Amino acid sequence: MTLPDTDHRPGYQFVYREYAQALYDALVEDAFYITMEQQLGEQREAREAMLRYLDYSMVEARDYGTLYFPETHRHGVAVWSQPLAPARETQRKSAKLEFLRSHMGTASATRYQGIADFMSRQSAALVDASAWYLSIVGVLPAWQNRGLGGALIAPVLEQADRAGVPTFLETFTPRNEPFYQRLGYRVAGTFFEPTIGAHYSLMLRE
Repeated sequence: MTLPDTDHRPGYQFVYREYAQALYDALVEDAFYITMEQQLGEQREAREAMLRYLDYSMVEARDYGTLYFPETHRHGVAVWSQPLAPARETQRKSAKLEFLRSHMGTASATRYQGIADFMSRQSAALVDASAWYLSIVGVLPAWQNRGLGGALIAPVLEQADRAGVPTFLETFTPRNEPFYQRLGYRVAGTFFEPTIGAHYSLMLRE
């Protein structure tokens, strides 16, 4: 893993830049991330902003959920969130909103909040409150196309099984669904997100 790198925008220091790049590459076709990036200025500036967002997502998982790296070859990363006590959840949301406003702009923060609120309302009717959420997963470029993606997810699934809790995820990319189905997920619902203007599937693993 590379050493922390300072971003061009003052006030933000990368912790996992190499992995942020891997996630950026893995999510280049995802409608959610495309929508978030579209209003962030010229191409290089927008890319840096999205790398900040992905890096922060990993820091957030480290502090509030589960940030999983393989113990041996660190070929990728999986970002998970888990239910928190109300005060802790309020703290997490406040920190996330502050990050978005400070490092991606007020418009991006507003757009993110609208999308997140819509998707939360849809999942609330289908997903138990105890469920763990697989937010993001990505394999480093040098390790891609080796069938290693499942190894980034399976260890946390085993923990969830031992804890007796379900897990879920959301994907805007239909071709990813068979991969998740092989890990035990099923499509629990398909929805049209109006801000993004695209359908996504909510996948649940009991």
